[in-house]
Amino acid sequence: MADVVQYRLERMVDELDDLESRGIFTRREIAEIVKQRRKFEYRLKRPSPLKQDFIAYIDYETQLDALRRLRKKAATRELLRQGKKKTKTRKSVSDFAPVSRIMEIYRLAVMRYKGDVELWFRYLEFCRQRKNGRMKKVLAQVIRFHPKLPGVWIYAAAWEFDHNLNVAAARALMQSGLRMCPNSEDLWVEYLRMELTYLNKLKARKVALGEDKGTLVRDKKDADEKQWKEENKDLFMSLDDEDKENNDHVSDEESEKKLDLFSEHASGLLKTVYSGAIQALPSSFSLRKQFLEILESIEVADSEELRSEILRDMKRDFSADPEYWDWLARLEMSDASITGEKNEDAMHSRLQMAVQVYEEAIEAVPSATMFKLYINFLLDAIASERGEVEAFSLSDHASSYISDILKVYEKAETTGCLTEELACQCISFYTQLGRLEEAKKVAENLCSGKLLDSVQLWLLRVSVEIRCITKDSLSPSKADALSIFELFRTVLTKMSISEAESLWIMALKFFANQKKSFEKLIELSLKAVAKYGGSENGFSLSSAVVNFILQKDGLKHAREVYKRFLALPHPGLALYKNCIELESNLASLGNEDSLVNTRKLYEAALATYDQDTSLWKDYHSVETKLGTSETAAAIYWRARKSLKDSAVDFTSPDQL
Repeated sequence: MADVVQYRLERMVDELDDLESRGIFTRREIAEIVKQRRKFEYRLKRPSPLKQDFIAYIDYETQLDALRRLRKKAATRELLRQGKKKTKTRKSVSDFAPVSRIMEIYRLAVMRYKGDVELWFRYLEFCRQRKNGRMKKVLAQVIRFHPKLPGVWIYAAAWEFDHNLNVAAARALMQSGLRMCPNSEDLWVEYLRMELTYLNKLKARKVALGEDKGTLVRDKKDADEKQWKEENKDLFMSLDDEDKENNDHVSDEESEKKLDLFSEHASGLLKTVYSGAIQALPSSFSLRKQFLEILESIEVADSEELRSEILRDMKRDFSADPEYWDWLARLEMSDASITGEKNEDAMHSRLQMAVQVYEEAIEAVPSATMFKLYINFLLDAIASERGEVEAFSLSDHASSYISDILKVYEKAETTGCLTEELACQCISFYTQLGRLEEAKKVAENLCSGKLLDSVQLWLLRVSVEIRCITKDSLSPSKADALSIFELFRTVLTKMSISEAESLWIMALKFFANQKKSFEKLIELSLKAVAKYGGSENGFSLSSAVVNFILQKDGLKHAREVYKRFLALPHPGLALYKNCIELESNLASLGNEDSLVNTRKLYEAALATYDQDTSLWKDYHSVETKLGTSETAAAIYWRARKSLKDSAVDFTSPDQL
């Protein structure tokens, strides 16, 4: 290894001598350069060099070459400052060696890591920036190793087309790429873009020579200007003879014929590529959209026929896809922006056409996704109306959109496509409009149907009920509080504690200041914990109740309640830990009763969870801080005896 490294360093002698003789680097700097290169060379000669070793070497050489070029420019400026004439200096070995060395390091890196595409593209970018003539060779190598990667073919064709100006080679690369990767959308789209760009360049050449006019790229400003001139052509009447006018008319006809030749060629090209693409990717919806976008951005012959054909094919192949119908409806609005229809009535008529598309869609594809897309579209329309209206009052169009949304919700319910998400969205929409009574009726109806087990729906229903009874006064009457409690009782007795977590929290907060209702809620929670058992971790209903009571009524009442929970068959580890934390905090303040209660709680918890290591550790920690050394040691030996296999964690009482 040392001989190879020494040999490679000796090959750098001429370059280093040249750098010193030209005054770019000093002898001390050159010694440091040699030291760094020796270190990198040894890294690369290891049995298994890392990718980062190659990258670090390349970065070092790149920075070193950048410094060399800066100092070379500085030396040239210094000569000019001294009054010497600027002469073109011949390039020496130090000008070529850095690029050659970096290229060699890249070659070694990609041969070592052939599958690293990112490394290959770094190599290609370096070749493209330095223009050292090895780009074609590297492209051939990366295509040989990664023929199934569409990005490689696109990069190679783009370089041939843009930098090497070889259209035939770029076309051959694209076609080879399509044969190797026929299922790549990007390849089909980029191939069409390349061919149309080449055709537009040919037309631009004709325009530059004065043999043609216009371009294939569709420009809205030019189209508007042409339309205005046609409408006001009397203002541009020539004062010359009629013969000159006739000659101009003939020349215009000839240029239009030439334009037709290019547009017909572009049309035929688009048809050919489109047919090949849909044969290779018949189920790709995004590919059809991209072809349509390209068609709308260029001027081709029979563009309307091509557009209609693409739309017919999309309807035939994707009529069962909700995404297609959503795109088709929104296309109506995008057409309005393209054609320049900005007045309110024109936009409203376009939106009605989009609504008709959605109506057809929910008949063809009656699904929850389709209804959701329809509603989102109408909500976007309302948002745009609100953005245009300065006052808070909505326009007539926005009011009609609101009624349309409500009808869509009703139709979703009648067709059986109303999901939990749509139902919650419907109730929220009513509340946003301020129609609380209607929201209340809708929520009641939905909660008694097939969405009976939806927690989110019950949450919305309860919140709407609470808003209805508190809109006039902050404190509800006894009858209203009783109705809310019965509503909570209905849902909380049907669902498990884990499912109704948010409902329990809401109930505790709402009834916190109502003594009788809160006591009834405690009884209800005791029945729930007895039925479903306590939680080992996560949300614990009993812990939540105890914490609420502690904040509201104090420690004494909280102790009474948690003792009632602990008397149940399965109170849960979470409750034990919560009560232990409560009592231990008080014991640390010097409360002897709390220390006694803490020990009782630990003993009760360990009677059920004697294999819980963290519980033993916490118990020992409490005894260490608040008890005596004898009690702490006793807990340690009990833990060793109980845990057995896990006792390796307890090598000494201090580490417990």
